[in-house]
This record gives sequence, structure tokens and C-alpha cells, in this order.
Amino acid sequence: GGDLLVHVPEGAKSPWHHIENLDLFFSRISFCRARNGFTCMLIGEIFELMQFIFVVAFTTFLISCVDYDILFANKALNHSQHPTEPIKVTLPDAFLPPNVCSARIQANSFLICILVIAGVFWIHRLVKFIYNICCYWEIHSFYINALKIPMSTLPYYTWQEVQARIVQIQKEHQICIHKKELTELDIYHRILRFKNYMVAMVNKSLLPIRFRLPLLGDTVFYTRGLKYNFELIFFWGPGSLFENEWSLKAEYKRAGNRLELAEKLSTRILWIGIANFLLCPLILIWQILYAFFSYTEILKREPGSLGARCWSLYGRCYLRHFNELDHELHSRLSKGYKPASKYMNCFISPLLTIVAKNVAFFAGSILAVLIALTIYDEDVLAVEHVLTTVTLLGVGITVCRSFIPDQHLVFCPEQLLRVILAHIHYMPDHWQGNAHRYETRDEFAQLFQYKAVFILEELLSPIITPLILIICLRPKSLDIVDFFRNFTVEVVGVGDTCSFAQMDVRQHGHPAWMSAGKTEASIYQQAEDGKTELSLMHFAITNPKWQPPRESTAFIGFLKERVHRDSSVALAQQAVLPENALFSSIQSLQSESEPHSLIANVIAGSSALGFHMSRDGQASRHLSEVASALRSFSPLQSAQQPSSGFQASGRDGEGAQPRGASAMTASGADARTVSSGSSAWEGQLQSMILSEYASTEMSLHALYMHELHKQHAQLEPERHTWHRRESDESGESAHEELDTQRGGPVPIPRSASYPFSSPRQPAEETATLQTGFQRRYGGITDPGTVHRAPSHFSRLPLGGWAEDGQSARHPEPVPEESSEDELPPQIHKV
Repeated sequence: GGDLLVHVPEGAKSPWHHIENLDLFFSRISFCRARNGFTCMLIGEIFELMQFIFVVAFTTFLISCVDYDILFANKALNHSQHPTEPIKVTLPDAFLPPNVCSARIQANSFLICILVIAGVFWIHRLVKFIYNICCYWEIHSFYINALKIPMSTLPYYTWQEVQARIVQIQKEHQICIHKKELTELDIYHRILRFKNYMVAMVNKSLLPIRFRLPLLGDTVFYTRGLKYNFELIFFWGPGSLFENEWSLKAEYKRAGNRLELAEKLSTRILWIGIANFLLCPLILIWQILYAFFSYTEILKREPGSLGARCWSLYGRCYLRHFNELDHELHSRLSKGYKPASKYMNCFISPLLTIVAKNVAFFAGSILAVLIALTIYDEDVLAVEHVLTTVTLLGVGITVCRSFIPDQHLVFCPEQLLRVILAHIHYMPDHWQGNAHRYETRDEFAQLFQYKAVFILEELLSPIITPLILIICLRPKSLDIVDFFRNFTVEVVGVGDTCSFAQMDVRQHGHPAWMSAGKTEASIYQQAEDGKTELSLMHFAITNPKWQPPRESTAFIGFLKERVHRDSSVALAQQAVLPENALFSSIQSLQSESEPHSLIANVIAGSSALGFHMSRDGQASRHLSEVASALRSFSPLQSAQQPSSGFQASGRDGEGAQPRGASAMTASGADARTVSSGSSAWEGQLQSMILSEYASTEMSLHALYMHELHKQHAQLEPERHTWHRRESDESGESAHEELDTQRGGPVPIPRSASYPFSSPRQPAEETATLQTGFQRRYGGITDPGTVHRAPSHFSRLPLGGWAEDGQSARHPEPVPEESSEDELPPQIHKV
């Protein structure tokens, strides 16, 4: 029945037949669900418009319509009727009359200019609001009439349920005319087309967001304003690289005119940077006012709130999987918030704690006396500056308490870092085993920053963003042009997408992340930090009905076989989740849901059993325990629909289950099976439970794959972080071999996302990337004359290397750059 399509007569076509811009349509469907329906979204948009008017009007009133001399009692009031009575100042006495207020506004030309600009901006937002409401009314009708989901129950539907109905609607209404059937990946590609590009560029360290400053050292600066400018330049602004939302401009798919395109992009970045400079005062004023009105009340009510932390914008991009929706990312990072906060609290300075305790003591003593006097006689508050002193002392005490750690806090950073890894899924290699070091803490703070730092960066963004665009982004124009040409692939029925988002292990896999022997990717094409492999597992687990392509199915099958083998070894050794006193006590104290308890048990069991073992023994023990926990999910997986691409690959685990997970399996098996005869509420509850178990399953896979990666790194310690083999005859690897022969120091391996700043040789402008990947994704199939540099290696754009060792094994001719203008680009059809 998968190939059948309902025939709709020409005169009675569905209103959703052949939707032209499916990117916007699917994005609005997802956004409407995330905002809990049409009504909530409508009210929220109206309040945003009112909020803007309030900020502008209230600020104008405070500037021009208040007599601060009367408010601060610097000027006496003129009450001629009763001159002998004591003067009592009221708030309206400080307000100027309307005619005086109007005259002061008209006399302030700068204020009038600001008000005109604000009025134009608000009218623009109003027009956009009206347009969006019309569009979202169509989405409202689509939910009710096509998907049969009423707005009142929409918040209780999972995205997977909504998506399954969209896939079914395609068969009935043919909303996309280019394909008979839509897949889950097609929908994700359309919603996340540009975000996948941004994730890939951050993963390959292409965007200039990491800086080494004289006093601050390694620093990350990535704000909402900078992100907005990146997207404006690359995706949707005037003169951007894309001609519409789903198609890269044809000239950017050819390598022949890459230099002039890079020059054109550089000029455009310059003009956008200049525009940011000109608008800097207006944006800065708005940022300051918005921050003041937003955070002052919170700061007064909870002074310690600025000492709280949040996931930084860079952290959200670095930790994001390919093809991960906003609500999925938010849910995952929210689960890692508590362990991340506990980990950062482990590093509070003892000296700072002593100072904070004593400052809090002195301030508390003075505050206690003032409060006691106020209780005795409330006239004490009428004394000048007493109320201000009480307020400042209270704020100071609250701030000091934020630097005083919990006296019951136990310092176990390695275990906390493993709990964090289970939720965030990504972590640089050099953090493992170094969780107690301040260097690791400082690098993690780039992902998990103070709210006060976040606010400060946003306030500085209007000043710093133009400098980054003009000074740092412009020199990368050629690398950016090469990136979009080399890593853009046309997918039938979807359009141009980032090739990394295909999650193709063969094209973008990393040998150190279980892709050895399965990937053909060069160093330039490899996704760093296991992004391809972890994204593939996350998408397959999150969307169990998705049918992966052959290479991905083989990778998932290989991973399941490895899990089965490692868990069998652990069961044979009788070492999985043993019944000892420590483990039993930890298990009995679990107050969270069963999936989270399983993760905690795995980590606690690893820590409890590894005290007297060698480092290698602990690593293998960790691997076996996580594998056994994963194997306990096998009965749950088999209870799902047989069409699941994730379960279809590989064989299910057999044999006895671990004792620690048997209870979870017994209670969760029915939850993973959605009964067709159940009520709507039962079905929604089962879907939520299913989503929770999928999240836990992915957490265990992340732990397991990181353990395998650590074993791989220990087996081949001589490999660099990017794992260049001897055949990777690049410039840096050649220099490393010379240094090793001379007995020189070898740099400590670090993640590509936290690289050393090493000087690089300038690339030859005429060098073009003509590897096997480019020939598949927009390269040239027609052979040409080979021109090689005299050196045995050649530098490529974006820090890639031409691998002459591989070229010798697979001779592929590289045409001249000038000849490519005469040849049409070859686009890979997926």
C-alpha cells in the first residue's frame, strides 16, 4: 500500500495539494506545535508588539515627563493653600503637565529621530505580524482538517505523532509533487536546512567565533546578533548564496569562478559590517533598555539569578546533532542542566568562599540591626538612605551566598562529567580523565556560561559584531565559498541541503568513531567529534520508522553486533550491575523515572567497581556495563513496529537481561507498544513514555560510543586528533613525523573544536578540491590535464589536505580551474 496514491480530480484538488514552499510550511507546523497552538502563539505575538510600544513609550516618559528635582526632594513643592501644614509629596507631583512634556519632547531632536525609527520598525513588525497570522491560520486549518488534531489537545501530541500524520497526508493530498512519499528525513531537511549548515560550519571550525585574547586566553564570542548576521550573509539576505529557500545559486556550485565569488562575498561582508557600525548606536540603546526592563525586576526579586548558568549559544550549536529540532535539543540539554550546574559548583574557589562567608556575616549583622529597629519603630525607614541600605545589604548577602557551596556537596567531577556526557552526547577527548582540572572547567564554561556573562555579551554584541565581520569573517570568504560548493548536495524532492545532514558514514564518517573501513572521507570531509555517527544514531532512535540507506543500516547493524558481543562478555564475567551494598543503596535512592535510574546505575556501578582496577580495566568495564544496559533495551525494541529502520538493522540481543534493568524492561515493554484500541489519552501517555525511553537509549549509546572512541585512541596514541593515517601526507603530518624523528615534543591530542592556534601556511589560490567527494557532489566527471605542485602534498581550502597516498591508489585526474567554466556542474541525486 506504500506506492498507492489517492487520485484527486483536477477540479476538486485539496487545498494542500502542491504546496510551493514546503520549507516554510513544515517550519510553521513545527513552530505552531512548539508554541502550543494557534491561540497561544497569537496572544504571545500581540504581547510582543505591546511590549515594544511600552519600552519606547515608558522610556520617553521617563526622559521628558518627570521632574526629578521634586522626586528626589531637591525642590520644595508650592502648596499656597495651607502653608503651615507639612508637605507630603505624592508621585503625581513629580509628573510634568502634558503641554510641558510635549514641548520637551519636541525640543529634543535626537529623541524625535529615535521615535521615528522605532515607529517605522514597529509598523514593519505589525505588517509582519498580520502576514504571519494569516499564514498560521492556514496551519491552524491544516491541523484541524487534514491532520485531525484539535488545537486544545495539540500540546499533548509528540512531534513523532504529528510527523507520522504528515507522512500519511502526503499519500492523500500530495503536498509535495516531486515525490510520491515523504520520509522523516525529508521533513527534517526542510525544517533544518540552514541550521544544519550552521552546525556543520561550527563543527569544522569555519566560523570566526573562537579567539585568543591577551588577558582572557581562549574565548568564544557567539551572540544572537552575530548569528543573525551570519544567516543574513549566507542564506536569506540580499545577495546571499541561496537564490531561494531550497536552492543554492548555480554559480556557487562551480569551482571555476570561486575566486571572483569569494571577492564578491568579501565585499558584501564589508558592506554589512559597515551597516552594523552605522546602526550600532540604535541597536546598543535598544539592547540596554530591553536588558534593563527585563532583568531589573528579576535581579531585585532573585539577586542570585545572575549567578545561575545557561547553555550558551555556541554550546547549543556545538552540541546539536545534525537533523535535531529545537524542542529536541532543548529537552536534551535541560536534562543535563542539573549535573552541569553541580559540576561547575565543584570549582568554587576556597579563598573566595572564605571571603564570601565573612562579607555575608558583616552585611547580615548590619541588616539584622536595621530590621530590628524597623520592627521597633517603622519611622526608621523614613530616615534618609535607610531603605537603600537595607536593599543593598540584602542583595550583597544573596550574591555572597551564591559563592558559598553546599556543605554536603561531594567533589566527584569525573562521575558528574559522565552524567553530563550521557545527556549532551558530545565532549572533547582531552576532557576525559581531566575533569578535575580548571582548564577543563574553563572550556566547559564556554558551553555552560553565567547568565550575567550572556547578558554582557549581548550588550557588547552591537560593538563587537561589525569588527568580527570585517576583520575575521572577510578573510574566510574563499573557504566559505569552497565549503558551500563541496558540501552541498541536491536531494530529489527536497532541494539543496548540507551533505553532512545526510549522515552518510561513507562520505563523512570518522575512522576513530567506528567508521574505520566504512568511510571514504578524507580529513577535510570528516565530521569532527563523531558528529556524523552520533547524529545518525540519534535520528534513527528518535524516528524508529525511518528506513536508513544501505551504508547507514550497515553501520547501525555493526554497532548492535558490537553491543551484543560486549554485553555477552560482561555477562560471562558475572560483572554487570552486581548486588553489592553500595550499588543496592544507590539503586534504592533513585527518585527519578526508570530510564534515568538506569543511566545513574550504570555510571554508579562503573565508579563503584573501578577503584582497584587499572585504567584499561576500568575502560573495558565501563564499555561492558553500558553495552549490557543497551542490550536490556532489546525486548523493548522488538515490541515496536516492525517497520523500524533502527530495529531492522542488526540482530536483537539474546540471553539473560541485566538484573538492574529487568524491572525497567518489565514495566516498559508494554509502554513501547502502542495499542490501537486504547483511548486518546492512553495513546498520548504511551507516546511520551516511548519518547522518554528513546532518550535514555540514545544516552546509553552516547556513553558506549565514547568508550569505544577512547579505546580506539588508546590503541593508536600516535595519531593526531584528526586521526591522520600515514597515507595522509599533509604538511602538518609531515612536520610531525620530522619532529618525532628528531625527538621533538609531540603536541597533546585535543579536539578539533578546541584546537591549538597554530600558524598555517598560506593556501595556493589556484588549488581546488577535486577529491572523490566533489566528483560525487558537484565535481567534474570529465577528465582533464593533471597539474601537480612540485611538493608531495598540496594545501586545500578550510584546512583540508590532498592525500597523495590515496590518489596513487585511486588515480583521479584533476582538471584545470579554467576548464570548469565550460562544463556544467554534476549534482548528485539522492
